[in-house]
Amino acid sequence: MTTSGTQVATSSAAKKEEKESVEPTANFAGIHAEIIDALNFAEFGIAPKAQPPAQRGVLIKTGGNHVVFSAYDFDTAVSVMVPAATPAGKGSSLLDFPELKKTLAAMVAGETKAVAARTRVSLAGDLLATEHLTVPITTHDIHAYTQPLEAVPAMATMDARTFLAQLNRVLPTAGTDDTLPVLTGIQVTLDGETLTMAATDRYRFAVAEVPVTATVQPLEKPLTVLIPAATLSALAKRLKTHEGPVGIGLLTADRAEGEPVVILPTARATLSLGAITITMRSLDGSLPKYGKLFPKACETSVRLDRATTVRAVKKAQGVLAAKGLKNVPVMLAWDTDGNLTLAPLLDTAEGDARTKGMPIPTTITHGTGEGLRGGRGAFKPSFLLDVLGTFTGDTITLHLDEMKDGQISKPGLFTEGPEMAGQGYRHLLMPVRLS
Repeated sequence: MTTSGTQVATSSAAKKEEKESVEPTANFAGIHAEIIDALNFAEFGIAPKAQPPAQRGVLIKTGGNHVVFSAYDFDTAVSVMVPAATPAGKGSSLLDFPELKKTLAAMVAGETKAVAARTRVSLAGDLLATEHLTVPITTHDIHAYTQPLEAVPAMATMDARTFLAQLNRVLPTAGTDDTLPVLTGIQVTLDGETLTMAATDRYRFAVAEVPVTATVQPLEKPLTVLIPAATLSALAKRLKTHEGPVGIGLLTADRAEGEPVVILPTARATLSLGAITITMRSLDGSLPKYGKLFPKACETSVRLDRATTVRAVKKAQGVLAAKGLKNVPVMLAWDTDGNLTLAPLLDTAEGDARTKGMPIPTTITHGTGEGLRGGRGAFKPSFLLDVLGTFTGDTITLHLDEMKDGQISKPGLFTEGPEMAGQGYRHLLMPVRLS
């Protein structure tokens, strides 16, 4: 039997174990346009269906002359610092993100864009106010909120435009098959004066390099993490208008040989864009070592007119679609005089024999070109267009090894210039075997 005294004692103990609710205490005044810009970037760390609901909130911390908006969806943590219109005391509020953003838009409804942008907005705990309205915003239990990954201090800086251009070159090459999660990532390696990004889906392999300026002492060894391509793809869209340098810091979960087994840190990468930091959790594993995959020498290098090649691939791809032929390659074919054409590969020998491809201007930049005469090579048209689209010059160089049975049998290496090193970018594409 349980006595009433025991019941009271048990009830009191339970109450003590319960965490006291935390009242929202963030207090600041700011400009509407700056707050909206901060929330637009913080949204990068908001997962609409995240559980618990607290994780869908934006954490607002105030103190001194600035306000920090933070969001974390368990994979990506975003922090945006905004200047406060007036100094504010220390405080924090975890507000429902969708409601906050929609309410901010509603509170300037009917105003011109110029007036809305400069409207003064204040927050006192959970009360959002302008000169016209004061509205409470739904809060979340801060005890249920998982604190964001800690940002990694910048180890190097790089030009934003160069970083974005090189990132966009490797993104199309990343895999999308979730049963092979390692291949859905972009491998990022920081080594000395270079940031290298690599991606593959087993049929192609792209590697791009970005020059960096170290902000710390030289690294003892290269640091490598594997960031989800989907995360970087979404980020790339938000970086289109960013100017200036981008800082980068990497943290790996490696354990040196001989060291005791301890709880390893979460491998991650942080990009710093002025007042904005984005910290991304690394995938487990790493891409295959690609040093030996990329050839150091070839039999023939041929320079192609890029615009003409793009047009030829699109025409051939269109013909295949018109005929209802799916997953069918296009074919590069050299005649006995060494002239190159590109044509759709039809479903009958008679159709292929009667099909005449589009001529593509070429120049042999290495080798004699004798091995190409009468040869052919087939590639998936969408992959070929991806490759051609990642280059910007008027020409592109295709490096080929010796043909087997008159066919390109080994991956073709595409580079901007004549060098196989790639001048900061190179793309390996697997040919389709012809029967």
